[in-house]
Amino acid sequence: MGNDLKVNMNEYLPLRDVVFNTLRQAILKGELAPGERLMEIQLADRLGVSRTPIREAIRKLELEGLVLMIPRKGAEVAKISEKSLRDVLEVRRSLEELAIELACHRMGEEEITELEDAQEAFKTAIASGDAMKIAETDEAYHDVIYKGTGNDRLVQILNNLREQMYRYRLEYIKDADKRQILLAEHDLILKAVRERRIEDAKKTMREHIDNQEITVSRNIKEQE
Repeated sequence: MGNDLKVNMNEYLPLRDVVFNTLRQAILKGELAPGERLMEIQLADRLGVSRTPIREAIRKLELEGLVLMIPRKGAEVAKISEKSLRDVLEVRRSLEELAIELACHRMGEEEITELEDAQEAFKTAIASGDAMKIAETDEAYHDVIYKGTGNDRLVQILNNLREQMYRYRLEYIKDADKRQILLAEHDLILKAVRERRIEDAKKTMREHIDNQEITVSRNIKEQE
């Protein structure tokens, strides 16, 4: 574990949320590695806080599936498993297909322009090579589609999945060879939405998620 773990203080957020966000980012970026023990005292010292917000953050990270509680050992960073990847992506694949179908029907010109802008931001991020920025702009692109469904309940469910998807999204994006494929898939989805070609949009979205599963699954096997 490196010594670059820092709390980014935010005057608008309670301390427990700041600590949670800090530990979460550290796990997602790999600064806290899969399988690494999370010692409350050590983390409290490093972040300059008491053990209470650390304990609360660890409990919340466990609910997100980022931390595992091991009997008689305590908390450790959850490993990325093929089963958890498959579970999340099976759900995501179905919901994304539904979202793109509704978006094809319901997105107005303004929202399609917003999707084009999101794609430009994604393209810029890929050119920069910054994995975190690519992940954020990828997420923003899909958010425009979710919002375009006009279905608040669907948006809520997809947002609940967001945290669990983020880790896999980052794992996929780390693979620089796949970035141009992602870009091309986003372009095809955008074009299909613009032309209201529902079946093409659904097919491309399904392949978009399938490719992620194949790549990340292979990475997990190699790491094992």
